[in-house]
Amino acid sequence: MKRPSARSVLGNGLQVVVVEAPGAPLAEIRLVVPYALTDPREAPVRELLAARLGTGSTTRDRQAVADRTADLGAELSTVVTVEQLLLSVSVLSEGLEGTLELLGDLLVRPAYRDLPPAAAPAPRPAGPRTALRRAVLTHAFGPHPLAAEPSPPPSPSPLSPSPSPVTTDEVYALHRRAVVPAGSVLLVMTGAAPGHVLQLVTEHLGPWAGGPSGLTLPPFRRAEPTPGRLALHHPGAGQALLLTAGPAVPSTDPGHAALHLARLVLGGHSSSRLTQRLRERHALAYAVSADLRENAAGSWLEIECAGAPGTADRMAAEVTDVLRELADDGPTPRETERVRRYAAGFTRFALATRAEEASALAGFVARGMDVDWLPAYADVLGAVTRSQVADAAARFLKPSRTLTATIDDDQEGTSR
Repeated sequence: MKRPSARSVLGNGLQVVVVEAPGAPLAEIRLVVPYALTDPREAPVRELLAARLGTGSTTRDRQAVADRTADLGAELSTVVTVEQLLLSVSVLSEGLEGTLELLGDLLVRPAYRDLPPAAAPAPRPAGPRTALRRAVLTHAFGPHPLAAEPSPPPSPSPLSPSPSPVTTDEVYALHRRAVVPAGSVLLVMTGAAPGHVLQLVTEHLGPWAGGPSGLTLPPFRRAEPTPGRLALHHPGAGQALLLTAGPAVPSTDPGHAALHLARLVLGGHSSSRLTQRLRERHALAYAVSADLRENAAGSWLEIECAGAPGTADRMAAEVTDVLRELADDGPTPRETERVRRYAAGFTRFALATRAEEASALAGFVARGMDVDWLPAYADVLGAVTRSQVADAAARFLKPSRTLTATIDDDQEGTSR
């Protein structure tokens, strides 16, 4: 169902979307800020800022913020993804204006008090999953921040081997550079009139200044992954891991829905071909999935499997066979109808609560999509034919276009 909504861009560059939810006892607020880790050396200060954002301002300390939040009947949380910082607030409808005032105070007059005196911890060695993912992204698309190794924190002097602590000045500097309105999105879902809400947002967040942020992911060097076979050795992995990178298109592409259904036939649910072949028939893997990955860097189709040590090569061979069979022959009519129902049901599940809906809609707007993209997507899926799914499988699932990588304790690291 299409929800009434209103859009505006404030003078400071903040994109504001107000979605009507008549009769809702709670208002949902989502602020999406570009926050990609474009420089591994900034990881400690980036993590510390995200943890402390929303805990104090120059006019309110931590206790005052907590008291005001409780008075408003609000819950505030912050989540960091590979490319964004998402600040979420659920508040009683009558507390909307007070929450916008509090949010403006935290953004415009931030205070990072009582920072931990200890030095930032040195990065821990990457585990096998992380090492495999970095290798896949680098081999498939070229060097990129998504695959970069974290840098050790700098030492205070060449004579001192201990890393220097994150300073307050560094946190404030990153806030001024990264937590900015230009390039950010604010979504408000509420029963109040959109025009009135826009006035409140303008009043309380209009003074917020800065941007655009530089913390945005650059595109991959290659739009499509370099195919091939990559075998890595990771002592102590304790299991065999497989990860692939294949071609894909973004959600806004007209061919995305057909690829989505082909992906579900491949490995998107419990009756998928990969699950039936690798787990049920051959007992090679205890975890199997296929997903479409998408962010500002690019889009790719990813298969991930985990099994017992010594099974990596066999898993790779079976995955290659499943890809080839589906690319050559396409899905059966029964498979197509099953995944169509599954996908349509999942879109409804994603909008089951207003909190989930608000987060989803904010993500769509931040990616330049229409606020009603997901509700309309179920209708798009319903119109996709089996022939179109078969065409998508033939185009995107060919093993010759896919990079297949494994980690296993029982094999030496090779690349070909």
